[in-house]
Amino acid sequence: MPSAIAQSHPNIAFIKYWGNRDDLLRIPSNNSISMNLDGLSTQTQVTFDSSQASDELILNSAPVQGPALKRVMVFLDLVRQMAELQLFARVESQNNFPMGAGIASSASAFAALALAASAAAGLKLSEKDLSRLARGGSGSACRSIPGGFVEWQAGQDDDTSYATSIAPPEHWSLVDCIAIVSQEHKATGSAQGQALAHTSPLQAPRLADAPRRLEICRQAILDRDFSAFAEVVEQDSNLMHAVMMTAVPPLFYWQPATLEVIQTVINWRKDGLQVCYTIDAGPNVHVLCLEQHTNPVKESLEQLPGVEKVLIARPGGAARLL
Repeated sequence: MPSAIAQSHPNIAFIKYWGNRDDLLRIPSNNSISMNLDGLSTQTQVTFDSSQASDELILNSAPVQGPALKRVMVFLDLVRQMAELQLFARVESQNNFPMGAGIASSASAFAALALAASAAAGLKLSEKDLSRLARGGSGSACRSIPGGFVEWQAGQDDDTSYATSIAPPEHWSLVDCIAIVSQEHKATGSAQGQALAHTSPLQAPRLADAPRRLEICRQAILDRDFSAFAEVVEQDSNLMHAVMMTAVPPLFYWQPATLEVIQTVINWRKDGLQVCYTIDAGPNVHVLCLEQHTNPVKESLEQLPGVEKVLIARPGGAARLL
């Protein structure tokens, strides 16, 4: 029974991915830049077994059926095709953070699955090919394969769309204080939301300006320039959510507590604190600061109405086999 266990981290996008050039292959409309989140992880074991009558998914110790299982089965078919393997698999996966709430659980899920399944199937894939494979399950999963600060090259086709590291985890002591305002699974998943992006009149200008924002963000990370970083990261987040809110039908992920955190962070920065926010497809707010400000930022966020708890994540490493 060939088996492998892999661990990967979710990631937070600084320059967002929202909207595909090719929905089937998940070729994005623009490059994106992200950071892996150490301390938050998905651990997945894949076992190909001749006694399995079909693929099986066990998530956080509970058997899963329906669309989630179907998505994993389709992904495993990709691996089986690559490895010329006929066996069904048992997939056992555990997350140590809320799923489906805007903390990129699908990114770490499919990054870990890509590595565990390919290893169990006897494939020895390069980082590039692992990133391409993970993209087949969830677009942002390709960014959870390399370590640290990562850029996903949108590319033109399956071969040219993959992620690479632009700086290792130790390059910059950036900390993500994630203000959890809801742990509920979002009603509209990212994949469904992505498909609506083109219906917003703001998507085209957002994409046209993306190369400028990417250059500023990439350089700010390399230079460890928090001021330039904060400005472009918040602007990019606001642009993505503006596209969501002006899509047909509109998507509103924010809750009252989301806005409370946003306004608080803006005021903190006016008062001289090096802090900024970004929000993925969900209500929870990623509050980014430098290491020395972590404790006061965390403690202050915990006092805000509507904030249930604050998760702390530093730059994380690459997906790895255990």
